[in-house]
Amino acid sequence: MLVKYDKGLEDIPWGFCYAKDVMTMPRKPKHPCGYPGCPELTDKRYCLKHQRLVNRQYEKYDRDPVTQARYGYTWRKIRYIYTKEHPFCEECLKEGRFVPVEQVHHIRPLAEGGTNDDDNLISLCMSCHSHIHAKRGDRWRKQKG
Repeated sequence: MLVKYDKGLEDIPWGFCYAKDVMTMPRKPKHPCGYPGCPELTDKRYCLKHQRLVNRQYEKYDRDPVTQARYGYTWRKIRYIYTKEHPFCEECLKEGRFVPVEQVHHIRPLAEGGTNDDDNLISLCMSCHSHIHAKRGDRWRKQKG
């Protein structure tokens, strides 16, 4: 589609830009780290230093010991190998989008008798992973009480 400009410019293809460096949309401003007393600015909830600390505290104190045993060193090794073989979200690839993998998901959960075999694993982006768990209804349930 060609656009005609009033000021005598020649026909220019729609969306064409003469700028050498195309500007992108501005990002949200950074905000302070959510860890008490930390002034570091970040895009996420915590700065890198405190994100690691919070993750370690979660793994040590908050995560169920049975679940923690299932997802130890062996799982990290399996996940690493699987992500090297499947670097993109497999659900997004079906739609023709190339989104990097963020999670490796068990199609049939370990708690329900699933295994760590390749045919029971799928690489997913965070959005698809959340969507699958939301459909299953096994996360983000309201607490009874």
